[in-house]
Amino acid sequence: MTIKVSVIGATGRMGKLALDVIKGAQDLELHSALDSKSELSMAIGADVIFEATKLDVSREVVAFAIENKLNILVATSGWSENDREELNADSAVVFVPNFSVGSVLGSKFAAIAAKHFDSIEIIETHHAGKIDSPSGTAIRTAELIAESRAEANLIQPLIPGVGQEARGEVVSGVPIHSLRLDGVSAKQEVVLGGASELLTITHEVGSVQAYALGILHSIRYAAANKGLTVGLDKVLGI
Repeated sequence: MTIKVSVIGATGRMGKLALDVIKGAQDLELHSALDSKSELSMAIGADVIFEATKLDVSREVVAFAIENKLNILVATSGWSENDREELNADSAVVFVPNFSVGSVLGSKFAAIAAKHFDSIEIIETHHAGKIDSPSGTAIRTAELIAESRAEANLIQPLIPGVGQEARGEVVSGVPIHSLRLDGVSAKQEVVLGGASELLTITHEVGSVQAYALGILHSIRYAAANKGLTVGLDKVLGI
């Protein structure tokens, strides 16, 4: 069965990569490629919408997909956990903050380690053109850390530095520090401090090509499932 995919945000970095993924997969077919001047109605008839835009546009596209019972794969960062939980869809709504398999594994490793450390912080670095901060990946990592600690009946990581203003944004009890620099694509470090020891879990991406396999798996998943799914880990069953 061929999966017809509509790409919204087709002129952006992730949109262009999605077009390449679709072109290279025998079971995928491009239904339509939409940019900022296109009408969303052009996506009707697709089996899956791949959406990579900006947060305000993303909200509009997701609402459109739900209203028209279209499966959608959301690549746009910035959606909060509360925002996602408020969605009520019969079709598939799949949020993937990061399509890198290595990044997903790094976040999983951090969640496992979080049960053994109370002092945890995240440093995420992206290219200077990335608008949102913290990144969707860092937010998801913080959420996974909090979930893991909650399952173990542990308090959330302690937030040190009372009175220190430069502690980053706190997400699910975990401070996240965001850097936006030239010369880097994407990098995340989860730093866990314990008694006389420090554990750092680092993942770095050199180009968008690292996301191609995750996009392919996620499109296929969105075509075959229903309801809300968050994270490439759920897509891959990790």
